[in-house]
Amino acid sequence: MSTDSQQPFVYPDLQPPVAAEKSHTVIAPHGHRREDPYYWLRERDNPEVLAYLKAENAYLARMLAHTNDFQQALFQEMRARIKEDDSSVPYFLGGYWYATRYQEGGEYPLYVRRKGSLEAPEEVLVDGNALAEGLSFLNFFISVSHDHQRVAIILDTQGRNFYRIQVKDLLTGELLPDSVPDVRSSAVWAPDNASFYYTIPDPVTLRNYQVKRHVLGTDASEDQVIFEEKDETLDCGVYLSRSKAFLLVHSSRTDASVSYVAPVDRPEELRLFSPLSPGVQYHVEHAGGAHFYIHTNWNAPNYRLMRCGLKETSAAFWVDFLAHRPKVFLEDVLYFQDFIVFEEKEAGLAQLRVLRRADGDSHVIAFHEPAYAAGLGHNPDFQSTTLRYQYTSMTTPHSTFAYGMETRVRELLKEQEVLGDFDRSLYRTERVWVPAADGAQIPLSLVYRIDRFRQDGSMPGWIYAYGAYGYSMEATFSTARLSLLDRGMVYAIAHVRGGQELGGDWYAAGKMLQKQNTFDDFIACSRWLQEQGYVAKDKLFASGGSAGGLLIGAVYNQAPELYRGLIAAVPFVDVLTTMLDDSIPLTTFEWLEWGNPANPEEYAAMLAYSPYDNVRPQAYPSLLVTTGFHDSQVQYWEPAKWVARLRKATTAAAPIFLQTYMDAGHGGASGRFERLKEVALEYAFVFDLLGVRA
Repeated sequence: MSTDSQQPFVYPDLQPPVAAEKSHTVIAPHGHRREDPYYWLRERDNPEVLAYLKAENAYLARMLAHTNDFQQALFQEMRARIKEDDSSVPYFLGGYWYATRYQEGGEYPLYVRRKGSLEAPEEVLVDGNALAEGLSFLNFFISVSHDHQRVAIILDTQGRNFYRIQVKDLLTGELLPDSVPDVRSSAVWAPDNASFYYTIPDPVTLRNYQVKRHVLGTDASEDQVIFEEKDETLDCGVYLSRSKAFLLVHSSRTDASVSYVAPVDRPEELRLFSPLSPGVQYHVEHAGGAHFYIHTNWNAPNYRLMRCGLKETSAAFWVDFLAHRPKVFLEDVLYFQDFIVFEEKEAGLAQLRVLRRADGDSHVIAFHEPAYAAGLGHNPDFQSTTLRYQYTSMTTPHSTFAYGMETRVRELLKEQEVLGDFDRSLYRTERVWVPAADGAQIPLSLVYRIDRFRQDGSMPGWIYAYGAYGYSMEATFSTARLSLLDRGMVYAIAHVRGGQELGGDWYAAGKMLQKQNTFDDFIACSRWLQEQGYVAKDKLFASGGSAGGLLIGAVYNQAPELYRGLIAAVPFVDVLTTMLDDSIPLTTFEWLEWGNPANPEEYAAMLAYSPYDNVRPQAYPSLLVTTGFHDSQVQYWEPAKWVARLRKATTAAAPIFLQTYMDAGHGGASGRFERLKEVALEYAFVFDLLGVRA
């Protein structure tokens, strides 16, 4: 990619919107006062707020109007790589082959099945494109009853994570009159196939606090409350055990969890499994036989698998089944009738361990690229002896494998088809270890196009990270990212502390009072890319979303000189104000991730990095901020307030943009192609700063 021959674009002589400043003081429980002149932007129904957001959108549209053709070209380029009439690998369950497929031009999936064989006539269970007619947003899931005669359709038509459940009779094709509003995104069928369980979110805080049971043919207002979580720091969910013998309710927060269990045919007997204990996470399963299995971090930061009898279930009766290993993180466990499969990470890279239950014999499915992601696939058949798993890397498209747990033979069932002239041999992935400020070694995954790359400090680069909640950011393939790599971009994923790539201690070292480690790690990886010649010192870009947007906000304040431009998607940037308000999401059950502002020490730690509170006069680089007006996880006013404060403080002329998607929530646009338009805007923003417009 040549950038030197092109002159930077001269933006129109257009002044950005200026948000009014209105006096407001936020007072902490211990008396500390903070002035917030943009607090009023949280007034969602205030015409002045809507006018401001629309003015910001209009400003961005005008300032980047010269990239419109390039955005459209990028969109078409990315779309052209996608097989439009694609389908998933079918799986067999209950006499049917189930699959998901897309039609050419369709934004949403069709859920389909064939009875008995793959040659049988196709039956469409739910057509997402038909559901979406007349809607500006749709997110939906389905759940098929155990007798395969009904399907629950769980749909959100606004983006605020409130769903409605409808039920379709698969024998007649008719929608039943049942309609359950304002639920979370699941429906768990009871074995009687005439009722299902679901969770109810609090309408203000969005915390899942109730489990209810709906009986078909009754009004939703009559639904019975099976469980109510009264602890405001906990969020509950419901599921059936793998054996289908038990109903389980799981309540959790970022540092601890608790479970309740009942025989599946007697939900009224729901009882506490083991009491809540600070710092202890545990997840319960029953896989047949006389034991419950418990996947837990109790005295095991990298987790272990324990088990106990069916009656004495408190932690005092748990015994090791797979002991804790200091260098191996036990990420997940999948149970079959004859096997148990462990999803593990060693040195931050995944492996799958298969154990035969009859004799304890085990073996490992290993992988060999420098950086990759592998994990358990969809395995609904408890009795199967074939494991499905997923594999991808930054150069290998997403792949589905079948693995014979007895035969140890693997078969590639499908690899994501990338249309066009994609040749994986043109791309190289690397995994390196970067020393952080305190000596910790940070994994960094890289990908670039070989024939464009020169390790001479001249390349443009893009670095991404998340670093919160113990979520691991995997080195996966992206068809859209090829539009960066083919134009000479070096792309990096920093596996910073706060994620769980290196186990429980890695997560703990990037939360609460140690949150600054997350930002220091990202800054160290950014500097390493420049110092090692992978990326030019004036051509590095950075991005992150949600809690990763907080990371971007923090490094934007702490090390703006490292970056040419940054992108913060739905960023959580007003940490203290949000944590002080227990009436909004990301609050009560988030205190153990970020801190409780009523605690002076934790308040001071958050105040030290909160992006909104640390804006100061300095030369900020270019910034693109995106948000969704209906976002229920990070409210739109956080990024809006942040942009307003940044514009007033910056001493540089670099543009700062805010794009509010008025019909979207936390995940952005719905539909597989509409989302690409948002990506095209982000890419065009970056390339425009490099002087690239083709």
